[in-house]
Amino acid sequence: MNPPLEKLCRKIDYQFKSIGFLELALTHRSASSQHNERVEFLGDGVLNFVIAEALYHNYPNATEGELSRYRATLVNKDTLAEIAKELNLGDYIRLGSGELKSGGFRRASILADGLEALIAAVLLDTGFESAKNLILNLFKNKIAVVSEQKLKDPKSRLQEYLQSRKQNLPLYTVMSIDGDPHNQTFKIKCDIPELNIVVEGKGSSRRKAEQLAAESAMQLIEKAK
Repeated sequence: MNPPLEKLCRKIDYQFKSIGFLELALTHRSASSQHNERVEFLGDGVLNFVIAEALYHNYPNATEGELSRYRATLVNKDTLAEIAKELNLGDYIRLGSGELKSGGFRRASILADGLEALIAAVLLDTGFESAKNLILNLFKNKIAVVSEQKLKDPKSRLQEYLQSRKQNLPLYTVMSIDGDPHNQTFKIKCDIPELNIVVEGKGSSRRKAEQLAAESAMQLIEKAK
């Protein structure tokens, strides 16, 4: 094994029996026709399952919706790229000259895909338990604190989600106000054109209706992941 890859193996506390799996996982499509997209697909599936199981056991009182939100917070491009950066994974990914010149080794999507491929490489090398141990080690601290996101209201979570992906903020529109002044019902539409999401919320105040609409939007986003 060459020294750089040995260094990465020490960081993840895993020694490969077949280094070819690791080399494939670290090869971007811009560098070779034999690249990491298929193993990335495999790694994504394993990652989602292991994180779901860990959340199920770590948060026994959480609802299905809360567990889904926790998983969406952990298994997304930004979180994966953050963990990849902690491993300096970009230093090991093999890129074509064009991607290399454009700074692909720093691009969040490439780093996130590379981390998923790395997980799959461990799975292919020695099996599920090894991959599971790697995932739990990498995500241990984040799993422990992910429930703190629950403290944030739906509008804030939706705004942070869209901002983290450089997407436009939702447009909230009052569709109707019914009832007497002291007992009104507001109907609010939440429109996110970039995601093709249009939902509504009803509440006793404009704020409550907006929060319910934002919650519906977040649920659609989480289901689509």
